[in-house]
Amino acid sequence: MDSLFNSGAERAARRAAIIANHLIQSESASASASLLSASSCLHYNPPELTNPASFNPTQLRRILDGHHVEARDWLFKLMEESPLFCPKKRCEGKVFVAPDYNATKEQQREMTMRRIEYLLNNGVFEGWLTDSSADATMRKFALMECLGVYDHSLVIKIGVHFILWGSAIKFFGTKIHHERWLNDTEKYKVLGCFAMTELGHGSNVRGVETIATYDSSTREFIINTPCESAQKYWIGGAANHATHTIVFSQLLINGRNEGVHAFIAQIRDSNGNPCPNIRIAECGHKIGLNGVDNGRIWFDNVRVPRENLLNSVADVLPDGQYVSSIKDPDQRFAAFLAPLTVGRVNITAEAVYISKVALAIATRYALSRRAFAVTPNGPETLLLDYPSHQRRLIPLLAKACVQSCSANFLKTLYIQKTPEANKALHVYSSALKAVASWQNMITLQECREACGGQGLKTENRVGILKGEYDVQCTFEGDNNVLMQQVSKALLAEYVAVQKKKNPFKSLGLQHMNGPVPSIPADLTSSTLRSSKFQTDLFCLRERDLLQRFAKEVSYYQAQGESKEKAFLLSYQLAEDLARAFTERSTLQVFLEAEMNVLQAPLKVVMGLLRSMYVMTCIDETASFLRYGHLSVDNAAAVRKEVMALCTDLRPHALAIVSSFGIPDSYLSPIAFDWIEANTWGNLSSE
Repeated sequence: MDSLFNSGAERAARRAAIIANHLIQSESASASASLLSASSCLHYNPPELTNPASFNPTQLRRILDGHHVEARDWLFKLMEESPLFCPKKRCEGKVFVAPDYNATKEQQREMTMRRIEYLLNNGVFEGWLTDSSADATMRKFALMECLGVYDHSLVIKIGVHFILWGSAIKFFGTKIHHERWLNDTEKYKVLGCFAMTELGHGSNVRGVETIATYDSSTREFIINTPCESAQKYWIGGAANHATHTIVFSQLLINGRNEGVHAFIAQIRDSNGNPCPNIRIAECGHKIGLNGVDNGRIWFDNVRVPRENLLNSVADVLPDGQYVSSIKDPDQRFAAFLAPLTVGRVNITAEAVYISKVALAIATRYALSRRAFAVTPNGPETLLLDYPSHQRRLIPLLAKACVQSCSANFLKTLYIQKTPEANKALHVYSSALKAVASWQNMITLQECREACGGQGLKTENRVGILKGEYDVQCTFEGDNNVLMQQVSKALLAEYVAVQKKKNPFKSLGLQHMNGPVPSIPADLTSSTLRSSKFQTDLFCLRERDLLQRFAKEVSYYQAQGESKEKAFLLSYQLAEDLARAFTERSTLQVFLEAEMNVLQAPLKVVMGLLRSMYVMTCIDETASFLRYGHLSVDNAAAVRKEVMALCTDLRPHALAIVSSFGIPDSYLSPIAFDWIEANTWGNLSSE
């Protein structure tokens, strides 16, 4: 016991001596010198002074934004100019705009509506429903992304009205609905919501329990909530403001169920009171999006005119006869839901944009914040000069850049859509929405941690954005369900091609028509960075997983399982296949953008970003090793290459985040002079 005590005392004495050596000056110092050496105060150094750009960030921005750069800047400035967007002066007069998250949910909802009124009066929504041109649609996408940068509640509230309610009228309806509703919707004379989700059914739209029964004697549909699980749930806009809704219901005619159809129903009168036989309740406080009034709706035998059926796919004649040009119920249901892909298109682009906001903040902070010294008496080291910090942020920068291009690809695919391309649009929008929203949450969490304690502060945005954007992983389709649908579609394409002995012609699977790619046994750095090797490896993985998946499903069916059960039993391969498809598609889209770049300095950086994206995808998934696409030694080489690429991209980090085109006022104080922002004199502005 004494020896233990003495050992502890000795350790304490040694520690005290070490501390004393830090505090007491050297014996060689002047006797008149102070016992304590004063350390100079930290000061902020703008990263622009020491991180010159080797390429023009504006050129990269035009690639990443893809379209309507000037319109984006116009909207950013429009919001900055209004006191409704809560401008605050920080950092020697620098102004930041962000919602007041300290407000109650009732106050946040009121502010959301006031901001919408301001945007409406300034022409932001002009042509959003009444102009069907490709340019108008792309402009709408661009402005939605900018609105989301300011506040997710704002863009969701607007999106429910225009993208869900408005698009349902436009694409599910016909001329009579367009003339009656589109202009009034665009001018906010009616406020729409979208009642699809129920307490008991979300992703499984076919299973909704709300019933619409046709009454031929009055030529009306009677909409009813038959049980509590059928109450419409999470309906954005329903709790406070919406006057009308699209109701998804099972259509019953003479006792026969014709499947899910959409109807227009008024839920509030001109005074804002619920209409007769309509019950509305609040969904309550949420982890984010409290500026959106999510509500619950019950329909107690609500009667709506026959004309309120949105009948672009199917109709009910006055006598009750059900008619549709699409005879197959499955094809009819697919055609019915096809227009809803626009929601997933928006989510994909917004998720990437928010990742860029967080990365711009965290990267700028890491370029000015120092911690610890590498040498005993040397200066503290910038966070982004630590290899471990580079590994945390720089791969995320690469993914954000690469996914920006895939989001633009998806938007272009949407505006060029044809009935024949609906399947491809569904597959790509499902895959890219899932991966982008998952990646956004990974990015937000890493950036929050990379900012240390400052990342917890609401005004620094990164932490609060996690709660605001988490919902993207489950709305407009649960991500896991969407990825399963991607695998199902790929399997169907594979089976059809094998059966007819035709070549692959869609979904980017044409690479399977050629020979199996060969991967070198020993991978050098130059090989790893080769676009041919990267494409070959991603195509090899996808080809192999698709064949394995088809074989496993076939095996279970041969054992007597149904096709659906066989698919469920093969879910692990399905998940790996969907991820392989998404990453191969994303790589090919970015590679095409890279090939079109003429400026040599930018082309070099885009090559580094592409290689970082590929190496990170390989390093972060076990599938390349699990299925033998890479050897253990080659996987280790990939891991080393990630760090080499971090070193190569480190000098370009500031220019890359500058190319995101996000105005300073939409970032946060820690992205700039975080010392000045936290001075005593700035307390009144917090």
